[in-house]
Amino acid sequence: MRPQLHKLPLKDCSFLYKNWHCDYFDKPWHFHEEYELVMIEKSKGTKFIGEKVSDFEEGDLMLLAPRIPHFFRNNVNYYKRNGRLEASSIFIHFSEDFLGKNFFDLPEMKLVQKLLENAQYAVEIQGDVKPYIIDRLHRMNGESAAQRLVSLLDILVKISERADLNPVLSSTLPKGGSTEAGGDQEISRINTIFDYITNNFRREIYVHEIAEKLFMSKASFSRFFKHHTRKTFSDYVTEMRISHACKLLMNEDQNITQISFESGFENLSNFYKHFRRITGVIPKEYRRRFLETGL
Repeated sequence: MRPQLHKLPLKDCSFLYKNWHCDYFDKPWHFHEEYELVMIEKSKGTKFIGEKVSDFEEGDLMLLAPRIPHFFRNNVNYYKRNGRLEASSIFIHFSEDFLGKNFFDLPEMKLVQKLLENAQYAVEIQGDVKPYIIDRLHRMNGESAAQRLVSLLDILVKISERADLNPVLSSTLPKGGSTEAGGDQEISRINTIFDYITNNFRREIYVHEIAEKLFMSKASFSRFFKHHTRKTFSDYVTEMRISHACKLLMNEDQNITQISFESGFENLSNFYKHFRRITGVIPKEYRRRFLETGL
């Protein structure tokens, strides 16, 4: 199942604030072009963020970068429509230039810029600043549009300065180069690497193959790759394979053995081991949680 692109109504505003109340969360598997700051006010269930699946509960607070597929599925008892349970959340959608082009390039915004970079890993917000952020999100409901703008900037600054951030995703694909790329040559190398991985991860890939393409030794390539991704080459390839397997599991067209081989694993037990390590569940449970409607 492909995630749907949700286009948000930002024509007459620079960002979108919503206090959402419903019987259950009904947004499908989707993504959007904006950042999303979301706080679960009421309800529990299972969240799918990229390739990761885990539980969510009241008080969870997250920041997601643009284009990260996600959805929140409530527990089965929320779909009984008996009026006893309610799901609610507060979320804000904003673009990187909602305060003006290059605003976050200002020296004073260095920490916020780093926060937005970290959001590509879909970060859970913890720490002693979390109650302040939740309270500020609630108070925004009664504020004017201008006051909300100030509040959002304050929230981003506070998170960047004081929050403990727990990344949900283990990797991202930094097309165009990482934030630490040192020039056009390095960006070109990085793009070559990720293009090669994307085109070849379904088979066994050896370090010497890509190292030779870049006219580097195996040792130099390994250092270069880890510097720019903070992962070993083999770990990154494994995570890309698992991400691909997650996409295939969202449909019922193939069985798990077929998906394992289609994703580049020659050994089924190895596939199960890495899948559980990265997603937190076994493939069968991942598919069940995604496909069950609970209706």
